[in-house]
Amino acid sequence: MSYQSIDKMQNLLSQTVFSHTDSPKKAAGRALGTMVEIIGFYLIKAWGHEYEIAIERPLPEYANQDITHNVEFTFHRSKLLGKFETPKSPTITSTQIFNNANLPEEFQRCATTRYLIRDAAIKNSCTIAYSDTSFCNAYFSADKKSILLYELSSTPFAMFECKRVGIEEGNKKGPQTIEKAKQGSYVARMVSAIQRVRMSDGKIAGVVERHGKLECFDDYDVLIEKAILGHDVKKLANFILTIGIVSNHGNWFTSSDQNKELKVLAQSYDWLLFLSDNGLASFIHKIINDDNTFQAVKVAFEKSYEKDKKTNRFTKTIMDSKADDVLTKYFLDNLTEIESWFNVIAPKNKNIKTLNSMLIELSRLEA
Repeated sequence: MSYQSIDKMQNLLSQTVFSHTDSPKKAAGRALGTMVEIIGFYLIKAWGHEYEIAIERPLPEYANQDITHNVEFTFHRSKLLGKFETPKSPTITSTQIFNNANLPEEFQRCATTRYLIRDAAIKNSCTIAYSDTSFCNAYFSADKKSILLYELSSTPFAMFECKRVGIEEGNKKGPQTIEKAKQGSYVARMVSAIQRVRMSDGKIAGVVERHGKLECFDDYDVLIEKAILGHDVKKLANFILTIGIVSNHGNWFTSSDQNKELKVLAQSYDWLLFLSDNGLASFIHKIINDDNTFQAVKVAFEKSYEKDKKTNRFTKTIMDSKADDVLTKYFLDNLTEIESWFNVIAPKNKNIKTLNSMLIELSRLEA
């Protein structure tokens, strides 16, 4: 489908689901951005990384803890601490879980109560406790019969951001597109111990500081791939793999026709993925059409945006329980097709399966 099909879909949503809002097209555009994040989350889940991620956890800059950035997802090395049978209660709080968890003494309960499930909506990556060097997240097992407790290291090994900017009437692209690109680029460049430096011939070198001295490596992408797949702990100390997803050709164009904004992101993220119009449109069609298989997802989406809604139950953070079951199964059953929705912009000549292989290797690494 062409870019215009996404624009028409946004208009359709603005005339139906969001017609009651003050700015229907803007509201529809924000919903499209939420869908991109949801696609990102269920892709991560289908790859098997659900128990390694935190959602919107502050990410500090390298060697500068005073400045943090909220990103969609961070990946953390994790280990199973325990599990217990899901209580027969419609509401399960972080306090209930903590009291039943029998965690090691160094863990303190989070001061703010979180709900792993409430009103049949699940909180993904629900943090219940923390220590000086880690935190504890609660997750449902695949069949939701058990609650799993995982300890996640405070220092992440990867981060994942989604970028989408809507187009206003009469404009060729969203006016905030370059600002979103610059913001994403800044974060991607500042969080990892291995820094990118452009050489006079245009190539990107990798630079890392060790014991007060700088070490320079000729090709950043080659350095990263060899270090990860070769389990080079020395080079990967405090390294964070940075991943970005962009969508909507009207703002970012394509992998073969990059505008300035896309080039800014491509030179900053370790991996930059482009969610194609075809992929996004396919996902939206399943949600808004009368497909019995996706009925629970459609209901959750519509309830989240109706005029007198109480809560939003269709986000990467909070998801309707039945919709979660449907989406989890759909992404697992159709993973190869869903992976084909993404074009890899950076690094060049790589495919998305290599990215997952890198995440798997990093998660195993005792850095």
